[in-house]
Amino acid sequence: MKTLDLSKRVLSFSTHFAFAVAASLAALAPCESRAVDNEPPPGFVSLFNGKNFSSWKVPEGDNGHWKVIDGVIDYDAQSESQADKNLWSERDYTDFVLHIDWRIKETPYVNPNVPYILPDGTHAKDVKGKEMKFALPDSDSGVFIRGSGKHQLNIFCWPIGSGEMYGVRMDRQASPEVRAAATPRTQADKPVGEWNRFEITVRGKTVTVVLNGKTVIAGAQLADLPASGRIALQHHGAQRDGKWTSAPSLVQFKNIFIKELNQ
Repeated sequence: MKTLDLSKRVLSFSTHFAFAVAASLAALAPCESRAVDNEPPPGFVSLFNGKNFSSWKVPEGDNGHWKVIDGVIDYDAQSESQADKNLWSERDYTDFVLHIDWRIKETPYVNPNVPYILPDGTHAKDVKGKEMKFALPDSDSGVFIRGSGKHQLNIFCWPIGSGEMYGVRMDRQASPEVRAAATPRTQADKPVGEWNRFEITVRGKTVTVVLNGKTVIAGAQLADLPASGRIALQHHGAQRDGKWTSAPSLVQFKNIFIKELNQ
């Protein structure tokens, strides 16, 4: 009887082990299929081929500060262009879903004026009515949609989290509802140095932003959003005597895919 019981246990263990291995391999398969950077998923078109700026317009006189390194768009925040320093897509877009991976490389600048932002988009104040400010390491970039700097989706190190629409949130002429809608619902950023993923949906006057799988902007209704325009990756920052005087765009981008939506 003991020999029979032992055989049953061995068989049971072998069966469970086989199922566990199969489950592990199944879990790994999707990861492997997504392992190739800059290859668009079904239904999307790549805006960056990992090799050059064929879908983008580099600022005139940039002198190599926007560059492609090891399959990513790399920027050092020091474009020498005398005009606009942002990196713009070659063509305009109207309604679309945009996937874009980004990461902040480093934060050598300490921003002395980072506000404590409340859920409604306003700034918290202390008991004396003075705005609360924090000094924090910071780098700053963003994604312009439909060619509008006002409607850019911020990439930075503020506690409120990336994805906010600073230009809308700070618009004193906008309604409280609009300003609140442009404020992230949650902080979903990964630590500095790690890759993040935006999924940006623009349809009509509505913008939704998902960051690392979490919805941070949930269908913001923006009456002044342009009808169409180019996409841009933002320049930010300046130096004086070799020191940063504002948060620099020390960022990288990859896996930039777009799916245009039917009107």
